[in-house]
Amino acid sequence: MNEKTEVVYIIQPILGAESKAVHEEAVSLIESAGASYAGTIYQNIREVNPATYIGEGKLQELKERLEGLDDVTVLFNGELSPSQTLNISEALGGRKVIDRTTLILDIFAMRAESSEGKLQVELAQLNYLYPRLRGKGTALSRLGGGIGTRG
Repeated sequence: MNEKTEVVYIIQPILGAESKAVHEEAVSLIESAGASYAGTIYQNIREVNPATYIGEGKLQELKERLEGLDDVTVLFNGELSPSQTLNISEALGGRKVIDRTTLILDIFAMRAESSEGKLQVELAQLNYLYPRLRGKGTALSRLGGGIGTRG
């Protein structure tokens, strides 16, 4: 089978001097996950935007950079709240947005060999994913309740 390699673009917040080492580690994590690195957009953070972590202008710039690329996953190299992840995804036209923890959990899932290890990683992934499921049922919210249907 010819599986398509996932392409990942990084949003790198710059909070201090350690950001270069953190960025290099993120590129290594992407490669460990079997994906390919597409590029990075940097954002100096003076004040965290509660809705999207980074500014609206930087999100617009990233959206323009990603225009010609299909199926690119955006990695925020840090921790995002569930609402920040959703807001960034919406600002980028519905692209898949993950944070560092999601990437690390995916790597653990790929590398787990024992059945107990696989279960522990799956439990960790589900616990992390649970608060991020907000809004996923809206596609089915208008179904049911008509003539000839139950409930």
